[in-house]
Formats: sequence, C-alpha cells, structure tokens
Amino acid sequence: MDLKRYNRHLILEGFGREGQERLLNSRVLLVGAGGLGSPVALYLAAAGVGTLGIIDGDNVSLTNLQRQVLHTTHDIGRPKVDTATEHIQSLNPDVKVEKHPFFLSEDNAKQLIEGYDFIIDGSDNFSTKYLVNDACVMLGKACSIGGISRYSGQLITHVPGTACYRCLFPEPPAMNNVETCARVGVLGSIAGMLGTIQATECIKYLAKVGNLLTDSLLTFDALTMEWNRIRFPKNEACPLCGNKPTITELKEYAFQPCSKKKE
Repeated sequence: MDLKRYNRHLILEGFGREGQERLLNSRVLLVGAGGLGSPVALYLAAAGVGTLGIIDGDNVSLTNLQRQVLHTTHDIGRPKVDTATEHIQSLNPDVKVEKHPFFLSEDNAKQLIEGYDFIIDGSDNFSTKYLVNDACVMLGKACSIGGISRYSGQLITHVPGTACYRCLFPEPPAMNNVETCARVGVLGSIAGMLGTIQATECIKYLAKVGNLLTDSLLTFDALTMEWNRIRFPKNEACPLCGNKPTITELKEYAFQPCSKKKE
C-alpha cells in the first residue's frame, strides 16, 4: 500500500487502513466510459480501487468532450476503453484496468458482471440499465444505476435484499417517449455531479462506511439546484426481485446506445 498516496483516507475517521485495504482488494465494473463514467473512473482510480473493469464499444467523438472529461481532443476516433485506460493509469498506475471493448448484451452481461464486486451503470439507454439491474439481482451483486438528461439526473443504489430498479420502474418507457442526449441535449456538468455520487456510493459500499442510497431514488435539478431523495420500499410484487418473480432470464430491450447502430 502506498501510504503517502492514500494518506487522506488512512487518517479519515471510520475509513482508515482497513477501508483502504478493502478498496485495494476490490473489483468494480463500469458500464460506459462516457459522461457519468468519466468522473466515476477518475475518482475510483484516485481512491485506489484495485481492479476497474470498463465496458464500452464506442469511440471518442467531438460531441462527447462537452461532458466526458475522461477523454481529450487528441483522443477523438480512438476506442473509449483505450483512452480511459491510459488516463486512469496515468492518474494511478497501481490500478489494474480490464478493458471490454464492446457493448453489454443479454449474451455477455452475466458472465461479465459475475466477476466484480460492485457494478456502476453509466450508460445512455434503458436497454443497458435494465440489463445491469436484472443481472445484478440475479447474481446477488450491488450496483448503482444513474441517468442524466437536459438539466437533471437521477440515480439508485441496489444491494441484495433492497429495492431494485424494477421495483420503481417495472418496464422501460415506450421508445417514442424516450429522450436521448443527442436529441434534447444535456448540461455537461450534470454528469460530473451525478457521477461523483455514484463513485461515492461505490467507495462507501466497498469500504463499509456510511449509509447507501438504497430503497431510494435521488434526483437533481440544476435549474433550481434542488436535490430530492424519494424513498420507496422493496416491491414484493416486483417481477424480478419480488416474492414470485416472473423475470428469470435476461432480456435485451430494443433501446440501443446513441452510437450503436443496428443493421
């Protein structure tokens, strides 16, 4: 352990050497190296997460740079997993990065997620969010699922036994009701505000400190600078984590990332 690098954690009451060692021995999977994934990756690397897996099948584009601070102008056209790895390891060379240069799907989700301790969804589409949620519930994994659009954002943390994403949103909205950043825009700094909270939730879970945003939906409105924590109980009738689940296999919905084009 680099005592000097992690000094501020080591002297932090309630965290200390034990919490730092837990981070160093942990494995986190980041789904998406974009707006939310950028601050998540940087803060987890700085904190000393031992292994950080990154799954993203996209390349860096100029329009990404307004909010995706993990990448630079010189990275345009390159795979996000490659540029993310370089910047993470330049920040903290002790972090092992596992690159997955493709998109999450119903065929690979379980296999990928099974090997990690905490999963962070930073994706831009409902298909991936439901895959992350469903796979985590089925495998008994903890996760944070976030989303941003226009001037607002929201996130939920799930650990086994607490409410999952489907407890609040049993099914995704109709495709014609879905807004994407490419269609309606997004304030770039929103990604930083929500992503750092996702990173904090992950660090707290791994280090076993504080209380998590479980059984809650945290929302933020930048226009009014208002945060709201909406509490809701685990839904015993949830089709995924309820008493009589009807969803027992992964299902990939029709939604796709903005950059992923179907034939």
